[in-house]
Amino acid sequence: MAEETKQGGLKNGRKGGLSGSSFFTWFMVIALLGVWTSVAVVWFDLVDYEEVLGKLGIYDADGDGDFDVDDAKVLLGLKEKPAPKPTVPPEEADMYPWLEDQVLESPGRQNIEDEVYEQVQSLDETVYSEPGENLPQEPEGPAEELQPDDHVFVGSDADDRYEPMGTGAVHEETEDSYHIEETASPAYSQDMEDMMYEQENPDSSEPVVVDDAERTYQETDDVTYRDYDEQVYEPLQNEGTESSDHAVDNSNTILEEPHMPPAEEQQEVPPETNKKADEPGKKGKVKKKKPKLLNKFDKTIKAELDAAEKLRKRGKIEEAVNAFEELVRKYPQSPGARYGKAQCEDDLAEKRRSNEILRRAIETYQEAASLPDAPTDLVKLSLKRRSDRQQFLGHMRGSLLTLQKLVQLFPDDTALKNDLGVGYLLIGDNDSAKKVYEEVLSVTPNDGFAKVHYGFILKAQNKIAESIPYLKEGIESGDPGTDDGRFYFHLGDAMQRVGNKEAYRWYELGHQRGHFASVWQRSLYNVQGLKAQPWWTPKETGYTELVKSLERNWKLIRDEGLAAMDRTHGLFLPEDENLREKGDWSQFTLWQQGRKNENACKGAPKTCSLLDKFPETTGCRRGQIKYSIMHPGTHVWPHTGPTNCRLRMHLGLVIPKEGCKIRCANETRTWEEGKVLIFDDSFEHEVWQDAASFRLIFIVDVWHPELTPHQRRSLPAI
Repeated sequence: MAEETKQGGLKNGRKGGLSGSSFFTWFMVIALLGVWTSVAVVWFDLVDYEEVLGKLGIYDADGDGDFDVDDAKVLLGLKEKPAPKPTVPPEEADMYPWLEDQVLESPGRQNIEDEVYEQVQSLDETVYSEPGENLPQEPEGPAEELQPDDHVFVGSDADDRYEPMGTGAVHEETEDSYHIEETASPAYSQDMEDMMYEQENPDSSEPVVVDDAERTYQETDDVTYRDYDEQVYEPLQNEGTESSDHAVDNSNTILEEPHMPPAEEQQEVPPETNKKADEPGKKGKVKKKKPKLLNKFDKTIKAELDAAEKLRKRGKIEEAVNAFEELVRKYPQSPGARYGKAQCEDDLAEKRRSNEILRRAIETYQEAASLPDAPTDLVKLSLKRRSDRQQFLGHMRGSLLTLQKLVQLFPDDTALKNDLGVGYLLIGDNDSAKKVYEEVLSVTPNDGFAKVHYGFILKAQNKIAESIPYLKEGIESGDPGTDDGRFYFHLGDAMQRVGNKEAYRWYELGHQRGHFASVWQRSLYNVQGLKAQPWWTPKETGYTELVKSLERNWKLIRDEGLAAMDRTHGLFLPEDENLREKGDWSQFTLWQQGRKNENACKGAPKTCSLLDKFPETTGCRRGQIKYSIMHPGTHVWPHTGPTNCRLRMHLGLVIPKEGCKIRCANETRTWEEGKVLIFDDSFEHEVWQDAASFRLIFIVDVWHPELTPHQRRSLPAI
């Protein structure tokens, strides 16, 4: 009995089984093995679930795009199989016969406006320029109906008036110019990415057709060409402001603009105001409705679309392009295939930094939106992305036509109308933009985006007092697109010009929200970490040889300036940047944006020859070299330059004994004949000329001394 007990037997003669604890142990071991097996399958991607689902798709007997109970009933003979649906309903094909010629043929070069602009200074569109190379403006062409008027928002160096680069006199900054800027990334709403091939209600997609009007349009954009050859695209803009006894002196530390990329990439991101994305700290996010991007036919090939899209999302762009091209070949009337191809080309253009590929993507977005039976959401997303990419390339007029088509197709969408208003501003058509925002505000009077832009336009029209409530209420709304440094800037400036002491509160708020480096330093296009102080000495700049040369030769420079003043053909042109409260102020420009004005230098040949030796100024693509004459009774409103990347030298040439002074930040100084003053014009500065005779100075801009050689080559011109 004792022996039987030792062997695990029981006293009643039965063999013993597993104890409760042993059974639990084995159960846990098996359970853990199952869990780890499942983890391994998912972690190492041992099973391609989308492929499995795609294979089940061949048993889709009822044509609804998936395998379900109804399909099983059909296969078992319990339900009758429905009749197959044609790729494109014959009646719809008859309704839009022009689409067959446009889409079914080889895509080719159909978008004229996206091709007519090539770089005109021996820059091939598919070869990237060296850092620092200038990109010229695109030439003027037809479409007179969109020509800017005399009060436009086009980047020039003067004011609201458009003037082509490189002609005659060039001006420095535009106070009220409006530009849309962005980095080279083509990233856009995640809704477009993640929801693209989501299963939908077959009856939810209604066809929207886009006509072919803009294919005959020759683009004539009045802006500097922007493309993948340069990473940064900045406006030529000056922002004027006024001083106050209540001004606050802030830290001199440069603060980077919001969303500034790493300094080594040399990407500056100016404020973007046409992107109505949600902003942190603003109104609570509203749950977005998922876009419905598949029509009835696309649901039948959903597995194939998903497989191609999976390649794109995994970063296998070239493979994804090939996959979608094959789908377009197999299913030429599939909007989903065409849209996926456009997205892949968009991504590939970013990856290879290719303007040529980006133009193909722009064309393919148009094709996708033009297909019969294209879902409404797909049409909207395709055309919005097309407009965005056209703006990226600087094709503002082509983008405007796309936006006009969007508003025509979706007349009740106020967001699209707001974008259309920006489109008009970008080509300088302030009047049309104003009408758009008036229409928006008549329907949605509390639309903050429309308010700030309407106020922006009023201020550009010199309706200073009228602009204030729109700018103020628009910013206070917190709507997407309103938290922009330019709106804080212009609101403060308008308040100062009407004597409202509240201006500096808005400057301070703009500083707190990251738009300004400080209350004094309100330039919007900055490089992070540069030394910031209002006044500089020659030794601090490191440009002592340039300063010595200017001061040694000041009489030569003066005499050529005086001779130019006496010319009957008028080399000096009036300042027209809306910076003067009163008086007479003119300038004669020799260099602009690092480009020598050969014709102007014929009027001051010795001065130009002298300066040719100093690349820190002649190569300063964010500055100018010019004479400046100011007559008695002139007051220049306080204003700031557009960037912290330069310093400004003033050489006194003809200086009255008293009555002339300049303030930068909170320190006021006077000029001396033959001596150089150096200040950072990204800080607020103001000028008075209350003498009995004219004042003549020579202005020489230089790169900020802390910029690296690479930065000086690669930073875009302003």
